Amino acid sequence: MTGQSTVLAADVPFPPSVEDFYLPSIVPWGGHDSYWFTKITALLWISVALIIIFFLVTYRKPKLVPTKKQWIAESIYGFVRNNIAVDMLGKRGINFAPYLTTLFVFILIMNFWAIVPFAQISPNSHIAFPAVLAVISYVMFIYIGMKHHGGLKYFKHALIPPAPWFILPLLIPIEFFSTFIVRPFSLAVRLFANMFAGHMLLLVFTLGGFAMLNANVWFAPFSVVSWAMTIALTFLEFLVICLQAYVFTVLTASYVQGALADEH
Repeated sequence: MTGQSTVLAADVPFPPSVEDFYLPSIVPWGGHDSYWFTKITALLWISVALIIIFFLVTYRKPKLVPTKKQWIAESIYGFVRNNIAVDMLGKRGINFAPYLTTLFVFILIMNFWAIVPFAQISPNSHIAFPAVLAVISYVMFIYIGMKHHGGLKYFKHALIPPAPWFILPLLIPIEFFSTFIVRPFSLAVRLFANMFAGHMLLLVFTLGGFAMLNANVWFAPFSVVSWAMTIALTFLEFLVICLQAYVFTVLTASYVQGALADEH
């Protein structure tokens, strides 16, 4: 009995580890250990294709009385424009609404793969994807600040707060660290850590149920509880998916607002 249980348990890839995020190639060429085209890469391409095709088809022939697809697209854009761009940036936010909407939708779709059957992993659980998005937002708010204020004036505005001169040697390094280092780092890590942790939790409870069931038939009730927790965590993960897309977009708008502000 023990030997049989050991064999059955060995068939379950448990416990989950960081290696579960390094998937093998899904194409026959390049070798099994080649990482150039994995499921993560495929999900990225599918996400981009879905977004482009959906908005192109929706707005190809816009109607005065919108169709369901047009209503969905307009609702998404209206939500980001009114509740993020305009709320954070005022009337100037309309100019940034297309980028912020694209950012929000892209992160949302990429996150959503974490709870889609057979995909069940978000590309954003790899630090590379949030890092690239954070760098884009980072470069954008610095460029906008320099364009609005001028190069030297922007960095003076960003680094020198209105404070007594004898405190500035302490405050300037803090401002530099918080504005130009912490911002992109925290922006990327927040998204990555939430999607990474969510995937690990779902793996633990899903595979844990199989592991207990294979180890001993008397553990079947515990397996059911473990799988029930997986379902509950899937709903929680859905909330996290939406929240993280919203937070990333709001923070990007906040950084742009700070770059355009006339006062520190």
